[in-house]
Amino acid sequence: MAQRDIPDPILGQSDNFLAVLEKVSRVAPLSKPVLIIGERGSGKELIAARLHFLSERWQRPYVKFNCAALNEELLESELFGHVSGAYTGATRARVGRFELAHGGTLFLDELASMSLRLQEKLLRVIEYGEFERLGSSETISVDVRLVGAANQDLPALARAGRFREDLLDRLSFDVVTVPPLRERRDDIVLLAQKFAENMAKELGREYFAGFSPAAERQMLAHDWPGNVRELRNVVERSVYRLEHARRVVEQLELDPFASPYRPRGVLPTGAVEAGVLPTLVATTAAAAAPTASAGADEPRYPLDFEREVAEFETRLLKGALDAARYNQKRAAELLGLTYHQYRGQLRKYGLLRADDTNA
Repeated sequence: MAQRDIPDPILGQSDNFLAVLEKVSRVAPLSKPVLIIGERGSGKELIAARLHFLSERWQRPYVKFNCAALNEELLESELFGHVSGAYTGATRARVGRFELAHGGTLFLDELASMSLRLQEKLLRVIEYGEFERLGSSETISVDVRLVGAANQDLPALARAGRFREDLLDRLSFDVVTVPPLRERRDDIVLLAQKFAENMAKELGREYFAGFSPAAERQMLAHDWPGNVRELRNVVERSVYRLEHARRVVEQLELDPFASPYRPRGVLPTGAVEAGVLPTLVATTAAAAAPTASAGADEPRYPLDFEREVAEFETRLLKGALDAARYNQKRAAELLGLTYHQYRGQLRKYGLLRADDTNA
């Protein structure tokens, strides 16, 4: 859908984020393609909108689309349109996103999910401003500024043959890399305050009373793997759960799934892609390997049962922490524990430093 409403201002005062906004302001007036790279939830869509509304095309259509939302055939139809009968179910012609964005900007998120065949067709549009609708040989010309986004290392994908190098060269006139929230510590409380005020207003409350010092320390200690999107969810959830509108938020519930009845034994989504699974498998195998007091097939008796169990559990706790890159919340998930259960186990075996606040 084309959009012309000017978005809300982007909040941020960290030096690295201000440098990003300055870069966006410099490249926005040009009609060149731009790539936006950043982790999930880091604000890539907001940056894309800013590129459009700071350009001379700001009164023209701003069209956005997630390339990972559809399979290859439907994605081709969404982007380039189709004629009647182009495929089963195509009972009438349809205008694609490129035509809808004519004269304006097209923002394509999750570019890395696009097939190599569609990448070739995309390259032609960028190079010549021409394409054909699915099922047609008629050439259509458009004037569109393309902004793409990805949360992966596109040059690495290109080297692996999973992304066209010529398309990458054409798209990367300039690349805007959005820093993750954990690298924007000066912005965390600022953003949280804004999200909380908006939520209080949505709930019909007169004002938001604020966060306690403990809650602010909790924000600053967390890694925010889901970035700004995760922060917003956590803050809004904390505000709406306040028993009294005039009370401050004393503590944030970072994990909405935390429960003693939570199902266990399944790795979290994304563990394989993040490279955690192979490390954890190797760690678990090492933990299960015989110790000096055990044989190759079975333990040698007599043995000290409590010591053997303690050594085994200690290796699992340390191995999960290493696999999760020392993020205790992720390590707890890998072991099927809550964050507090995992911390309790670390404390039990003397693995938790007195000054350790890692979340």
